[in-house]
Amino acid sequence: MVLHKSSRLTSFWQLQALGWVCFYIWSLLGSFPDLLRSSGAFRQDTVVVGLLFLGSCIIHPVCRWLLRRYPSWIAFELRAFAASVTIGAAVAFVYELTIRGIHNLNVVDLAENSANFPFLLFSWSSLYFSIKQWHTSSQERERLLRAEAEVREARLQALRYQLNPHFLFNSLNAVSTLVLDGEAAAATKMLSQIGDFLRTSLNGQSALEAPLSQEMAFTEQYIAIEKTRLGDRLQVKLTVSPDTLDAMVPGMLLQPLVENAVRHGVASIAEGGKIAIESGLHEGRLRIIVRNSGRQGPGNQGEGENGIGKRNISERLQTLYGNDHRFWLEWPESGGCAVIVELPIRRLGPQEVSTC
Repeated sequence: MVLHKSSRLTSFWQLQALGWVCFYIWSLLGSFPDLLRSSGAFRQDTVVVGLLFLGSCIIHPVCRWLLRRYPSWIAFELRAFAASVTIGAAVAFVYELTIRGIHNLNVVDLAENSANFPFLLFSWSSLYFSIKQWHTSSQERERLLRAEAEVREARLQALRYQLNPHFLFNSLNAVSTLVLDGEAAAATKMLSQIGDFLRTSLNGQSALEAPLSQEMAFTEQYIAIEKTRLGDRLQVKLTVSPDTLDAMVPGMLLQPLVENAVRHGVASIAEGGKIAIESGLHEGRLRIIVRNSGRQGPGNQGEGENGIGKRNISERLQTLYGNDHRFWLEWPESGGCAVIVELPIRRLGPQEVSTC
């Protein structure tokens, strides 16, 4: 706290010194012809700037007190003007005493300076405190933006943390089924794949966005687990455009979509089915489609168990992109379901590419 006050005081004195030195130089240049004729003009300019400098030092704490007591800018300005008139008139009187003495006071000059000096002090205080208020408002806006970003990140992480327990619960159920069916080798293989999948997931949990290539590799780990469980009943087709591999997408975007497609479009059907994952550029935006060949009609596709699937992804997309995205489901007449996501293009930076 002491350091904060010290830096604020230094900033005030820097502005104070710079402002009044510039004003002093400007005054000397303005009265340059008089300076050549008489040395008294130099003395007058020096005295008036010195007294105004002292007046500004007096009005500064007064204005600070007024600003704390009257947060409204109009109320502050009115009272700052009254303070400037009082202190400016006092400066004008001291100036006349210094230059002419008590017995030679010039009432006309005193009245003129009593009008000019308050104007200078009020202009100085208004300028300084306007800059200070703008700086304070900027800092407050930055603080609010940082707080909003932290809340946003915490919300996204919380949504992501919903997915791993959800996936783990379903996967362990599948392992249990394999064990009960006497397929110990398949169950052992699946447990190993689940361990690799969760390890990858935990290692990348801090990233809110990831390149599509990384999401595809992650999703293929999940598909390998499902292939172990479903065998030939699950057919997968990948059509991923090379132009989209470095596009940034929300972390763990594809896996829940594929999981829902497998559960509702393949696993629930005795003969199994097909999953297709496509990506490409559509009107300058990234489009990702996850299709399955399930039964005709909406059914309950797109909603995972406990309502996590579609709702979780929708909330994360809204938090990350606001209204600058599209996310919808289609049910072709031939059957199955297609989940389409459209996102703005955000490319992976050069440094990130080299480290991938």
